[in-house]
Amino acid sequence: MNVLLINGSPRKNGCTFTALSEIAGELEKQEIKTLIFSIGTKAIRGCIACGKCKTTGHCAYSDDPVNECIDLISKADGIVVGSPVYYASPNGALLALLDRVFYAGGSSFTYKPAAAIVSCRRGGAATAFDVLNKYFTISNMPVVSSQYWNGVHGQTPEEVRQDLEGLQVMRTLGRNMAWLLKCIDVAKETVPFPEKETVRQRTNFIR
Repeated sequence: MNVLLINGSPRKNGCTFTALSEIAGELEKQEIKTLIFSIGTKAIRGCIACGKCKTTGHCAYSDDPVNECIDLISKADGIVVGSPVYYASPNGALLALLDRVFYAGGSSFTYKPAAAIVSCRRGGAATAFDVLNKYFTISNMPVVSSQYWNGVHGQTPEEVRQDLEGLQVMRTLGRNMAWLLKCIDVAKETVPFPEKETVRQRTNFIR
């Protein structure tokens, strides 16, 4: 089994990476392989609603990390998405990536356990955390919880390492993710995934 951890910060080895590393360490102890994928610092386009991904499963643009991320999630058994907090919201580049990743490939992520984590200096963590979880809950992905809301505090990696409660929350999240993955692995031979209705209903309020 393997878990993909997406570092949604432009700083490859910053505070978000420090939190993700704490989770990865706990997963590795549970014999689950991990990969931390950094979205980098290059520009990431927003979705232009062209609809081409509906026939290919990939975004029409191939010059940024989106399609690579779709493929990595498709191969992973679970994912963790991490972001710094900017103006009480996740990094805009990460949101541009997730909009396109989930619109193009979200149907193939069904029933993969997922979790979000955020890193902030002081405030805004709760709203940023809520935004990230929406991608999972619209995609039939079980959301993995911890013993508190999944965030760490600090302006530098060194300060994050002093957030003992935050780091414990990350480790608990790692153990909970490992437990759920193992439960799914044991049950998949005897407990089928939920049956989907054949027709997706959509109600528009303006007609």
